[in-house]
Amino acid sequence: MRFARAVLAASLVAGVSCAASAAAASHEITVGAAASLSVVFQQVGHAFERTHPGTSIRFTFSSSNGLATQIQQGAPIDVFASAAPRWMDAVEKDPGVLARAAFARNRLIVIVPRDNPAHIARFGDLARAGVRLVLAAPGVPAGDYARQALSNAGLRPALRNVVSNEQDVEGVVGKVSSGDADAGIVYATDVTPSVARSVGTVPIPEEDNVVAVYDIGVVRGTKTAALARAFVAYVTGPGQAILQRAGFEASA
Repeated sequence: MRFARAVLAASLVAGVSCAASAAAASHEITVGAAASLSVVFQQVGHAFERTHPGTSIRFTFSSSNGLATQIQQGAPIDVFASAAPRWMDAVEKDPGVLARAAFARNRLIVIVPRDNPAHIARFGDLARAGVRLVLAAPGVPAGDYARQALSNAGLRPALRNVVSNEQDVEGVVGKVSSGDADAGIVYATDVTPSVARSVGTVPIPEEDNVVAVYDIGVVRGTKTAALARAFVAYVTGPGQAILQRAGFEASA
């Protein structure tokens, strides 16, 4: 009899523990977002948590193509924010996306070390012999956009100057700010006040520049769909003010 009561008590404790764990999990989501969103999305996440007491937003930042692959391989990501529709399209096919929406736009800019040793003064200088250029790798949205901008300007010979293909824009910023490259192409929003202390910028002509479109959506199969949808709604609603203060443009 004592044994039966002990088993019953243990079962009740386990049941309460499981219920508590499930409740905690329902108030927490993981957001996989493009590396170019790493600063602003943490601000958006904190603002969301303040307006939704008891919730917790966890982030994992990487290249959009890398995140798409992780999601398709079963990574526990509830919301995906991509810097290119191409990779949201891939996740929409497998495993699926709900509540998809475009939420921001961005443009490219050239960055150079603060002392600008290669004397880069205009976009066309990237094709000059001897310039050490660093880009995000092909397949990474920032890398694809950069190559498109170079092609638009008739500067494909500049690709011969590429000394490194980085995993994401943070890698490009790191190589240029450390002086390991003479120039790089990143998003305008990557030049945050802290980054601006170590790099200078050179504009890309409007007619050659590329507009990056950011999409967000809930990953099909998430166990926290309600909270995930609420976060997407916040990004496309009140969170727009935070994004625009950081330099992102509103989606069309």
